Amino acid sequence: MAEDAPRRQPTLDEVAERAGVSRSVASRALNNAPHVSRAKREAVERAVRQLGYVPNPTARALATRQTGAAALVVSGEDPSIFADPFFAQIIVGASAALEEADLHLMLCLAASDRGRKRVAELLRSRGADGVMLMALRENDPLTQMAEEAQMPVVFGGRPVGSTPRWYVDVDNVGGAREATEHLVSRGLTRVAAICGRLDTEAGRARYRGYRDAMLAAGLEPFPPQEGDFTEPSGAAAMTALLANHPDVDGVFAANDNMAAGALRTLRKAGRQVPADVSVVGFDDLTVAQIADPPLTTVHQPIKALGREMARMLVALVNGQDPTPLILPTRLVVRSSA
Repeated sequence: MAEDAPRRQPTLDEVAERAGVSRSVASRALNNAPHVSRAKREAVERAVRQLGYVPNPTARALATRQTGAAALVVSGEDPSIFADPFFAQIIVGASAALEEADLHLMLCLAASDRGRKRVAELLRSRGADGVMLMALRENDPLTQMAEEAQMPVVFGGRPVGSTPRWYVDVDNVGGAREATEHLVSRGLTRVAAICGRLDTEAGRARYRGYRDAMLAAGLEPFPPQEGDFTEPSGAAAMTALLANHPDVDGVFAANDNMAAGALRTLRKAGRQVPADVSVVGFDDLTVAQIADPPLTTVHQPIKALGREMARMLVALVNGQDPTPLILPTRLVVRSSA
């Protein structure tokens, strides 16, 4: 009589599925790692007993190196950047996704030499299970650090001049194009652009979208009037535009903060919005809703951007190989244009 075939050993993925947790949570629970709730730990232990799971010694050794934390690294020097409505929503979205995987969120600033050294040490020592990088500028040392890191790294937005393996971004070109097309559709012909920093991919991509729409309409694009995504820089850029191009009749600003600054300058100059100059922003932050007049803007799913970055990172930590993701934008029409 033929012998029964040997019984296949259950896998960690099957334990996680039976317990109703992620693979990383199951791994940490089996290895008594921190930051696993009692309920989830008990669910994993129950699944192990039911399935007869026996941990692999090599996998156990690797799993014990997990820290139970993920880092969000922003290339900025001012801690108040995390209070910016944009980054605040990124943090909310990322935190929610990491909480589902029982991972804690660490926040790091890395524009100064000291900040970059801390991030380099974090990557070198594997002080986190993975890292999310944001707000990178052209030739940013963080890009090279990420390429050399022996740990999962997800980019929030693509860096200038390179396409990393794992990133989440929004359709910056398409959103800017739609915003400019809206201004042109209202019969405006002298439409200027207050672009973001041109050493960032978001700044460049949004100007490309504006330029493409102007050329497609047979209109001459204005040279980029650069700001740094802050309200004061938008006000200063609008002042320069009025001085150099007093006949401007429309403005696309590459984010809502700069658009709000442009509205402030136009109001001081006695220009009516939208009767004299129409303005469109990008982001759809709260400032767009409370602006005077309320701001027509391009909505980008900021919380979803943070959430999908974190989910991609969790997938990498769990040994998967996710594909890059581009999130859609849409125009929200209000009174300013």
